[in-house]
Amino acid sequence: MAHVLVVDDELKIARLVRDYLTEAGFDVSVATSGPAALAGFRSDRPDLVVLDLGLPGLDGYEVTRSIRADSTVPIIMLTARSEETDRVVGLELGADDYVVKPFSPRELVARIKAVLRRTAGVVAAEVIRAADLSINIPNRSVERDGERIELTASEFELLRKLASNPGRVFTRGQVLEALRGVSFESYERAVDAHVKNLRRKIEPDPRHPVYVLTVYGVGYKFADA
Repeated sequence: MAHVLVVDDELKIARLVRDYLTEAGFDVSVATSGPAALAGFRSDRPDLVVLDLGLPGLDGYEVTRSIRADSTVPIIMLTARSEETDRVVGLELGADDYVVKPFSPRELVARIKAVLRRTAGVVAAEVIRAADLSINIPNRSVERDGERIELTASEFELLRKLASNPGRVFTRGQVLEALRGVSFESYERAVDAHVKNLRRKIEPDPRHPVYVLTVYGVGYKFADA
């Protein structure tokens, strides 16, 4: 039973999400402020965090920074802010997905399940190697020059998707579908934010990538031989 930490200062929303997740078979805990979210995260070590941005004490951005300092646990941001810049900032900080209020609780549950499926890993026993980069699919681990690189669930799935098909060009829509596993509105800059984060971690020089390449006007590809 996966444990989900729901963080929202609006108790009505927090309880609604809790009830839907409990009905779907999840173990759920609730926090209503930024400090309480960090305390709950450190004590419970949840498998996924549903995180509102407009929190008292510490906002969702600050909570995300704190969590990402030592954990790659999946984070789905839940907020009333609908501006694209807010979504992109959250994704660049390391969030895996973004849901704008008002939202469908059923869609939120579907997204949580999709993210957790990615976190559970792919059963294929496979290691992909490219130059000094090693991607262990079953272990969901990545190394460059023998040094471990910590990726979020979305970053790993993005890398796995591209690296499993070297030279193949993926549109942003195809990348989003692979990342989230459910169909919903596509945000092109959301894909760009995940790519930017991934490059920052795996590329020797993120400004001049050698692994994850941009195909202008189309999307992205992993470098072929």
